[in-house]
Parts: sequence; C-alpha cells; structure tokens
Amino acid sequence: MQQQSQALPRLIAGRIVRGRVAIDVLLVVGASLLIAIAAQIAIPVPFSVVPLTLQPLAVLMIGASLGRVRGAAAATLYLMEGFSGMPVFAQGYGGPAMLLAPTAGYLFSYPVAAWIAGWFSERGWSSSTLRSVAGMLVALAVIYIGGWSWLANYVGLRVAFTTGVVPFIIPDIVKIAIGAALLPQAQRLVARMTA
Repeated sequence: MQQQSQALPRLIAGRIVRGRVAIDVLLVVGASLLIAIAAQIAIPVPFSVVPLTLQPLAVLMIGASLGRVRGAAAATLYLMEGFSGMPVFAQGYGGPAMLLAPTAGYLFSYPVAAWIAGWFSERGWSSSTLRSVAGMLVALAVIYIGGWSWLANYVGLRVAFTTGVVPFIIPDIVKIAIGAALLPQAQRLVARMTA
C-alpha cells in the first residue's frame, strides 16, 4: 500500500511535466460538452416526465473511451454546469431546482455509470463488441436504478418503472449497440490525443 501511495505523486508529477494534465482537462471539458449536446437531442415520451435523449449513450461512450477517472470527471463536470444554471440538461433546462426534479436521479447516476463503463473498458471489455455491450449494459442498469428510485419518490415504484424505465429499454439497447460499434474508433482517437 505504501508503494502505491508513493507512486501516485510520481505519476502526477510525470503527467504535469509532460503536459498530460492540460490534455486531461481538455478531454474532460470537451466530454462534458458532448454530454450537454447529447442532452439537447430530446424526444418527449407520452405519459412520462423523462424524455428520450442521447445522454446515456454519451455518458457510456465517454466513460468507455476516456477511462473511469476522466469519464466520471466529465459526467460530474456536466452536472456542475447544469446545476450552476447553464442550460445543458435535456430541453435546455438548468439550475439548482434540477437537484430536486423528478429526473434528477438519472443525472446523479451519470458519474457512476461513466466510471463503471470506464472500469470495464480498462479491463479489456472493449476488445469485442459483445463484451463492450455487456459492460455498457451494466453501466446503463446503474442509470436506470438511479432514475427509477428517484422518480419513485414522486410517482411510486410501479409508475416510475413503467414510465421511467420500460419505454427506454429498446431504444437504449439500440444506442448501446451503436456505441459498442463506434467505441474502437473513439478509443483510437483518445489514444492519439494522449500519446
């Protein structure tokens, strides 16, 4: 354990010396903006307060391509941007009131989902499309659980599930399949930027 704690300062110093911190910051900020753009591609779902967006795909792709730390940082920065008042959430919403909105559980789950997608990717799960899909499905389950449990406080467990999870399962599976197919190209792009 002591050896690991001594290695961390050397790793940080090495990244600063070689300019890696600036690259990491740019990647995190850029990724948070990609999540914000994906949020604006929103389709209202009848009988649901939750719109269909590309946010889950963006969060999972960012986690899987940037890795768990940068992916979670990007999702966290996105939340900070939105809660500070920037109109980066779906349909141009933003502000501290979103902390208590019925859809806040989905938002709160994004950093965890990005971290999980990155964790699977760092362990080689992105080496095949099937394994990429499996890792992203686990991370997507975190988004569903976060959103469903929060929404249930407003409408009850059953209604939250039928309006906050069920309508999104098939579209999200399609998005994940597309994401898994695009993941190798995204990872190569990140690798070139960080080389």
